[in-house]
Amino acid sequence: MAFDMDEMHRRRQEREQQRQQRAQQQRKMIFRLAVAGAVLIACGILIFVISRGDSGNGDLPSAAVTTVPSQTSGEQNQQTPGSLATVVHFAATGDLNITDKVVASGGMNYDYTKTFMDVLPLLAQADLTAVNLEGVLCGAPYGTATASAPQTLMTALTNAGVDLVQMANSYAIKNGVSGLRATLQNVRGAGLHPVGAFADKEEFEKTGGYTICNVRGVKIALVAFTKGMDGMALPAGSESCVNVLYSDYSSTYKQVNTQGITKVLRAAQKEKPDVTIALLHWGSEYNDNHSKTQQEIRKLMLAEGVDAIIGTHPHYVQEMEFDAGAGTFVAYSLGEFLGDASRAGTEYSAVLDLEITKDNATGETKITGYSYTPTFTVEEEDGTVRVVRLEAAMAAYEAGHIQRVSEQTYNKMVYALERVQDRVTPE
Repeated sequence: MAFDMDEMHRRRQEREQQRQQRAQQQRKMIFRLAVAGAVLIACGILIFVISRGDSGNGDLPSAAVTTVPSQTSGEQNQQTPGSLATVVHFAATGDLNITDKVVASGGMNYDYTKTFMDVLPLLAQADLTAVNLEGVLCGAPYGTATASAPQTLMTALTNAGVDLVQMANSYAIKNGVSGLRATLQNVRGAGLHPVGAFADKEEFEKTGGYTICNVRGVKIALVAFTKGMDGMALPAGSESCVNVLYSDYSSTYKQVNTQGITKVLRAAQKEKPDVTIALLHWGSEYNDNHSKTQQEIRKLMLAEGVDAIIGTHPHYVQEMEFDAGAGTFVAYSLGEFLGDASRAGTEYSAVLDLEITKDNATGETKITGYSYTPTFTVEEEDGTVRVVRLEAAMAAYEAGHIQRVSEQTYNKMVYALERVQDRVTPE
């Protein structure tokens, strides 16, 4: 199912226009430098010819032919990536856990603008941004008991730059299939696109179980799967409403759903995407171990054309693996993006930035790099929470900014930064 980014997010168009303007300015600059260089070369040749003429030899020897060194060509390639390659950035967060504190953070009017204000640069500057929503949108009452969030939370995510919402997770059918349908409708109503869950069998068949995003000429296929739905099973006739990783998804998680996974992935590959990204709700909560079945799933997906696996569910940040040669990437868990942060290890997470490069001459596309920004859930004195860039908040504290975090929170941040780094690249 195609997802038209340009129509749904005007800011993407504006950013693209700015890029094109910068690229045009760069091309003009390089052209001027090239002209100036050509003039200098011509002058040098002329001087050489004259000097050779004075020595009685009117022929220009082949050794006098000047060529542009390969290093200079490389510098030009870097300065004008638009003419040689298209670079797209895909951002992803961990779990957005709907709790009483998260809901209360919007105040009386349920306005969550400030909740995501500090991380807006991470979400909005990417070309495509995904968030894993651990909750539903089924109206009041809101909070931990129902896991239901106000619609304004989705509006805040849209305004912060989010495009995609991972729906294949533990909360997909928290309120049954009717609740899933209501959530899907409200996600779309906020201008966001749900991934991994469907209103009915017909919608699943129509979409093939995947999403296609066309971003500046780069075709990205997205799929999302969950290990289970908090022990609940999809009712008869609705088995296709959520993409699942296990055949026994409501019990032991031992039987990998090979048939279901390959069906979706092979359907997506028929679209001939440049890159395929899988958003997986897998692993065990508050546990750093990876099961044998996770490794089976990893191997299966990479064999079926998946280029990147981005995991959620454990609520802890876990390791990231990048194979530059193959152009594949795996992040086992990005941690808890926003929640109560009441349990050690859940107060910090990582916002991922995945770099995708398409060679415009050959069409070859691969993941060429990644970076991540540690984030931290700050709990205010009134019990509300907001998510901030960890290092930026630490720098603000050290500089003595007026709205800096407390000393106690700063000390927690120092420890959290070390833990994020250790978890992403464990020894």
